[in-house]
Amino acid sequence: MKKIDAGVLNVAYLESGPADGPVVVLLHGFPYDVRAYDEVARRLGGAGCRCIVPYLRGYGPTRFLEASTLRSGEQAALGADLLALLDALKIERAVLAGYDWGGRAACVVAALWPERVIGLVSGDPGYNIQYIAAANRPSSPHTEHRLWYQYYLHGERGYAGLAANGKAFCHLLWQQWSPSWTFTDATYAATADSFSNPDFVDVVTHSYRHRFGLVAGDPAYAEIEHQLTQRPPISVPTVILSGADDGVSSKRDDTAAVRGFSGQVRRQVVPGVGHNVPQEAPAVFADAVLEVLSSCRASTESA
Repeated sequence: MKKIDAGVLNVAYLESGPADGPVVVLLHGFPYDVRAYDEVARRLGGAGCRCIVPYLRGYGPTRFLEASTLRSGEQAALGADLLALLDALKIERAVLAGYDWGGRAACVVAALWPERVIGLVSGDPGYNIQYIAAANRPSSPHTEHRLWYQYYLHGERGYAGLAANGKAFCHLLWQQWSPSWTFTDATYAATADSFSNPDFVDVVTHSYRHRFGLVAGDPAYAEIEHQLTQRPPISVPTVILSGADDGVSSKRDDTAAVRGFSGQVRRQVVPGVGHNVPQEAPAVFADAVLEVLSSCRASTESA
């Protein structure tokens, strides 16, 4: 475990692999943590990659530097955190790989600062940048049912429920989102400790309220949020990994899944896998990272 001050955070992160290898930043989602990437990082380290696996704001040992900082979970904050971490670690360019919240952070940086990104591996929905202006348009009853947890967290009952029953709540989400994944109590417990972070409840509830326009964001990220309203395209080489059994992401065809990308993009649907792709299918995830690295090398050599 290492720690570094980066932006508004003291970020806790794991680092493995050769120090001179190409950098891969592996970003977890909600409600997960760095343990999702244990096997992915082992495989990538063996292939010569330097892997950085940070705890996001509100998770594990990562802490805010100032008590006065808004405990925001908005997409702009996640992207800014990632960019600040790259700067703090003096990483000029990296492969960014993530899913859920981590995929969103990776997509924000890939869209707005592509010069810092070698390539991208993103879980569903692929182009993981929220279009908040359309967030309150009703969807199908099936989709609304899948998002029950978001609506629950909009109110004070949800805030209190997450504070009182956070580990049981997140365990239920693991079961619903990855119905074909038989994880053990020990596997879940290794991650669930991260939800004891004192900022977890505030960050999580702010995230699910902000994306529906129910609360204001942090003014420090207003310009980034404004840029994201323009739906900036992602131009870096990308692999999208979709779990065929994902119980929360909407089902879409390949054409819909690759919208928002202006560069080389490939989508792969992974059978027998739910929402937590890196932990459920680490070999597939690691291979996708190596694929975008190889694509970048081939482009450089042919230039």
